[in-house]
Amino acid sequence: MTSTTRLTVAQALVRFLTAQYTERDGVRHRLIDATWGIFGHGNVAGIGQALIEYGGDMPYHQGRNEQAMVHAAVGYARQSNRLSTHAVTSSIGPGATNLVTGAALATINHLPVLLLPGDVFATRPADPVLQQLEVPYAGDVSVNDCLRPVSRYFDRITRPEALIPAALQAMRVLADPVGTGAVTLALPQDVQAEAYDWPDAFFAERVWTVRRPGPDPVELAEAVRVIRAARRPLVIAGGGVHHSRAEDALAEFAAATRIPVASTQAGKGSLRWDHPQDVGGVGHTGTATADELARTADLVIGVGTRYTDFTTASGTLFAHPDVRFLNLNIAPFDGHKLSGMPLIADARSGLEELTEALELHAHRVSDAYATEYTEDKERWEQRVDACYEAEEPDVRPTQPQVLGALDGTVDETDVIINAAGSLPGDLHKLWRARSRDQYHLEYGYSCMGYEIPAAIGVKLAAPDRPVWALVGDGTYLMMPTEIVTAVQEGVAIKLLLVQNHGYASIGGLSETVGGERFGTAYRFRAQDGTYTGAPLPVDLAANAASLGMRVLRAKTVGDLRTALAEARAADTPTCVYVETETADTVSGAPPAQAWWDVPVAETATRSSAVKARELYERHVSTRRRHL
Repeated sequence: MTSTTRLTVAQALVRFLTAQYTERDGVRHRLIDATWGIFGHGNVAGIGQALIEYGGDMPYHQGRNEQAMVHAAVGYARQSNRLSTHAVTSSIGPGATNLVTGAALATINHLPVLLLPGDVFATRPADPVLQQLEVPYAGDVSVNDCLRPVSRYFDRITRPEALIPAALQAMRVLADPVGTGAVTLALPQDVQAEAYDWPDAFFAERVWTVRRPGPDPVELAEAVRVIRAARRPLVIAGGGVHHSRAEDALAEFAAATRIPVASTQAGKGSLRWDHPQDVGGVGHTGTATADELARTADLVIGVGTRYTDFTTASGTLFAHPDVRFLNLNIAPFDGHKLSGMPLIADARSGLEELTEALELHAHRVSDAYATEYTEDKERWEQRVDACYEAEEPDVRPTQPQVLGALDGTVDETDVIINAAGSLPGDLHKLWRARSRDQYHLEYGYSCMGYEIPAAIGVKLAAPDRPVWALVGDGTYLMMPTEIVTAVQEGVAIKLLLVQNHGYASIGGLSETVGGERFGTAYRFRAQDGTYTGAPLPVDLAANAASLGMRVLRAKTVGDLRTALAEARAADTPTCVYVETETADTVSGAPPAQAWWDVPVAETATRSSAVKARELYERHVSTRRRHL
């Protein structure tokens, strides 16, 4: 007779989660390391009570915003190489819909997170219950259905016994290197509290192997052939290099073949900035070195990249008439992009086998090609030095000079986190990544508000490392609430808060596409009705301090260097606040080295839009489909 244990659905789920593990390369990791939660009537008596029952085995973190809790879980998952993550529980209604943005971010970036939103009564004794969405044409729809398109797996547990297959499927997806992302188990509030006799085997320790599939021999042979035939090959390293922990394999491949390596936002740091083959970021926010190599490449070797529009410059970057694409990717969907030759494999396994096969032929690119990109890289690094340098320490810094001061403060143990605004472009061009996981840019969703909660998640995963959230004023105003969580939990994140009085990135974009910076400045209304008056008297430093954070104000470059060093040494959550020089100066970041498609009004009366449209049509004419 099968032995059973009588528990509620919520208790059974939490107990089940405590016994789930991943394993890769012979090393085991707890799959769900902790649970974040904000409680309401939809989960307080279910998951909330279960977390009390199993508090010794399932750590709990209290958040302030459901979206932010997902960001924290995602930050933890990325720092943990997708081998561990957190669960997030919410009540029904707005608590559940607040999860949607975080779920989209997780799924787009292929990062695992388990979402456990409460749901309306399955038995419908109260109809409608508080916060229930009534849909006249369907009785089985709730607001949680908003999570379906942004989840890699979704199920609603309307009966206790349905939890068993759903929970197993959820773990399978979370541990799948191809299919991972947000996983949602919607939990009706009555079912959460319902008891059931669970088979004890459901709670047995279970290990989910994270695969490292090797390449198909036929695809590998074809890959070797096209690499050997190429005269100007270029590697584009994407986030899959980091997810696979393939950085050493990539370094060996690059050193053996001397093929230059550019990187996407997610892939930056795949090689150290001073590796001989590293040529920096590629695409709209890339370096001049990498983008010129991309324009003239006859073979592009994508490793773990999705080829987003920023990477391809909206289809205008790869200009060689005979360019071909070789795509090493664990996901067939990405492996076939740009009509490329697929090499479907784990990034590390694929690179190791490619290197071994090419070494048999002693294959290396020509001396002339290596000399060309080496000299170009040296010239670019001189431009970086010029951007970072501040001749006078008593002046207000530009944003690149802020990065230069931070660059002079950190070492290879620091992690910097950013997601949105003008900082991603400057960082992709200028930042000198010193370690495989120093550069943490969330640019798949580029979600304002990600940085502070993600920094908490990263710090929980790497407690001995300095973790910096780089935040502009627009992003800060979106979601500063998790500062309270960092203070409460004693998570010593460092917040670098840059004040430039508005949406600087979109303001610049608006100007280039004929939008005249409309609605992008944080200023009072002028007499003509536009936001062109004096800057708003908002004191974000005081706000951060009011939430419990220690704040260091820096007015000049010299102040900034001192404050950054003090913050780095701090063992409590600390903010460095600096107002940047917004004028276009010699120390500003280099302009975009490649185009990005943002459609411009086809008809307009204002000259700015007319001129922008003319430029837009010239760029569009260079776009091509790679067939």
